[in-house]
Amino acid sequence: MTKTIQDAGFVFLDDSIRQDLMYSTPHNFTGAVVPGYIAKRAVFTKQAAQALLSVENQLQNQGYALLVKDTYRPHRAVQFFKTEWKNMPDHPEMKQLYYPNLTKAYLFENGFIAKHYSRHSSGSTIDLTVIDLETNKEIDMGAPVDFFGTISNVGYPGLTEKQKKNRALLSKAMKTNGFQEMISEWWHYTLENEPYANKAFDFVYDDEGEIVSGDITPILW
Repeated sequence: MTKTIQDAGFVFLDDSIRQDLMYSTPHNFTGAVVPGYIAKRAVFTKQAAQALLSVENQLQNQGYALLVKDTYRPHRAVQFFKTEWKNMPDHPEMKQLYYPNLTKAYLFENGFIAKHYSRHSSGSTIDLTVIDLETNKEIDMGAPVDFFGTISNVGYPGLTEKQKKNRALLSKAMKTNGFQEMISEWWHYTLENEPYANKAFDFVYDDEGEIVSGDITPILW
């Protein structure tokens, strides 16, 4: 019998939430479609998805909307980063966009990329930004999602007042609805009391929600 994301305790995000899954396209720091990303729809644990919908509703009442860049990340994607991508030549355009002043070795040595497990693989961690509904454009956060550098720190001192205000808008909405931030990445949040803490999944799903590869049994960290 074919298993589905629901069998693992996951659901698709609500249709009202905008998505641009960066690892399902070559437009990410690797310059390639990342293994494990065959669907264009994001999945999340049920608890995290419910909390995120509350964030979306709160922001829409203020004239904004979420733009989700990554949620659940199969463990095989983490393995790809530290094995295959680590030894691939730099993609010139993506390097300029995401790590212009750093080497790949530096990224791994200093914790910019997970060496073993990623919180994303537990299913309740998300990378996202905010859209202004009036302009239909991303608001200025000072650095794009997944930019490797100190400017991505939540409290980076060199931000403009507008950039500080924009980051605070996202932070307040996420924290109010049960998410905790990662200090070194303004876009990265994890659900408090996540259901699968310290567990990593490695299933691959399609746009119908069927598990097409891997198993729904999580790996213990």
